[in-house]
Amino acid sequence: MTVAEVLQLVDRLVEQQRGKHLNDLEKTVVQGLWQGQTYSQISDKCGYDENYIGDVSRQIFKQLSEELNEDIKKSNFCWTIERIINSQVFGLVNGNINWCTPHHQTNPNPSIADQEDPNNQTRYSNLTLAPKITQFYDRTLELQTLSDWILAQNTRLISVVGLPGIGKTTLVKRFVDLNLQQFDAVIWKSIKIEPSLNTLITEFLTKVAHADLRFSEINLMELFKALKNCKTLLIIDDIQELFKPGKLAGQYQSRFQEYKTLFHRLGEIEHNSHLILITQEQCQEMIGLAGELDPVQILKLPGLTQTSILSDRSLKDPSSWSQLIQRYEGHPVYLQEVADLIKTMFSGKVSDFLAEEGIILTANMKSQLGDIFNRLSPLERQIMVKLSQSPNPMSKNQLKQELDLSLMDLINGLESLNRRNLLKTSEAETVLFDGVGLMQEYIRSLSID
Repeated sequence: MTVAEVLQLVDRLVEQQRGKHLNDLEKTVVQGLWQGQTYSQISDKCGYDENYIGDVSRQIFKQLSEELNEDIKKSNFCWTIERIINSQVFGLVNGNINWCTPHHQTNPNPSIADQEDPNNQTRYSNLTLAPKITQFYDRTLELQTLSDWILAQNTRLISVVGLPGIGKTTLVKRFVDLNLQQFDAVIWKSIKIEPSLNTLITEFLTKVAHADLRFSEINLMELFKALKNCKTLLIIDDIQELFKPGKLAGQYQSRFQEYKTLFHRLGEIEHNSHLILITQEQCQEMIGLAGELDPVQILKLPGLTQTSILSDRSLKDPSSWSQLIQRYEGHPVYLQEVADLIKTMFSGKVSDFLAEEGIILTANMKSQLGDIFNRLSPLERQIMVKLSQSPNPMSKNQLKQELDLSLMDLINGLESLNRRNLLKTSEAETVLFDGVGLMQEYIRSLSID
């Protein structure tokens, strides 16, 4: 019995129960279970957290149990699947098969399992520039939101916005891993690595639309036509690289104007595809388009709130972990850096670290925050410096008077900072503004340095 036969059966049963086929991660889990691997071994193979692999497995067992009307679990999974195939009820194989000894079975060509069922495969995918996920924390709500927008509401254009390192790219990659089979084609592009739009268009037309470029022009119109006929997921990372540094947020460099046209038109025209933009700065053309029932949506990614991100860092004082997360605004990368610092310099005692005065910024934090600050326009810097100097949030009138700005300039500056996720607002008798804590601490450190 081959792994391909097992995958074919499990996929058919799961599809009958939930209405959709196994995704790539689920296939990897099924293959690992059949070969007698532990959750830890499967986790090492595919780069996901061991607990998450267990959750995926239990979900598969539940769906199989409901479909077959019997209790299936890890201990009887192989026995049950082999018994069903032996019964030939599903007509998948001919002849008798020995009872399984999964830990002795190997597949000399694992990739063949993914080639057996051409009707259950993404026709083309290029995830060369997509990251490998090693850890995934506390994004259940955001992941469900993405799934609802794309798979249920058919949202055509989505912008995932947040500070560097907050988890935007990891979130989108997790969605892709879980839903790759839902699309005819998936292409992942990074502006930092390959800024040319013509490269994306050429790849799509030749690899997905199978166009002969001797007779097809490499332009947006050809891309729009192809996207209507092929259910495609396009992911473009590092969108902020399209914009002018030193200007208000979202102003395109002249050489990237075609991207502006692409994003705007894909939010307007009817087609069967989806575009996800991953960015630190919100695109101008997204403003006013995103609404509850519109085909354009913006997902602003906040920091993490659960302490699970610290549970495997060998830290002490669990009662202090929430305070540590709050101090560093739930930023995953910064929390991991701080956790390592606490282990080295404070013997893992979080309470001792928190007793230190002020927020400690590592060299990497200061470098990243400096990159963000250097992209700001002079107007935005002026506002951020003033907010960092104030012990309390400030109103528009206070900022206008102390900075001697026109109301129009002030509003434009505040709006731009908000689109960069660098502004916090609160309401008392009037709206009050404050900067993001870590950026405020960085700005204050500049005068010290």
